[in-house]
Amino acid sequence: MAHYDDIEEFDSDLKGAGLRIGIAMSRFNQDVGEGLLGGCTAELKRLGVRAADMLLVTAPGALELPLILQAMAQSGRFDALVALGCVIRGETYHFEIVSNESARGITDAQLATGVPIANGVLTTEDDDQALSRMAQKGMEAGQAAVEMANLQRFLKK
Repeated sequence: MAHYDDIEEFDSDLKGAGLRIGIAMSRFNQDVGEGLLGGCTAELKRLGVRAADMLLVTAPGALELPLILQAMAQSGRFDALVALGCVIRGETYHFEIVSNESARGITDAQLATGVPIANGVLTTEDDDQALSRMAQKGMEAGQAAVEMANLQRFLKK
């Protein structure tokens, strides 16, 4: 714990040992999803999360992720969750609907359950943007899940 002007402060804690992490991945744009997953799981392992303490489930698309994540959060089996997927802009308004509603649903699920959900759903203009961002975004989602799980544990003490 660091102290700033006599104020207790929680330092970011990226120690993943003992944490149980659930991952929900969209199968739509699966190549990008797999890239996100590779970045995420490699980072979780680097932070100390055991493969045996991870569970991967898949959903057809980004709009189905919030319901799966909510059920996972309600199960009591996980300290944090990660949402992975990719929505690539097309020529119709559908991109905005899927992007916005997926993000809203993910936020709603974590607020309703109190289980942190790292949003690793990419929203990009094209395939090239998605491919260039997938490993980094997956890694960042893994870090966010571990940090938020540890922060939740600290706040419940």
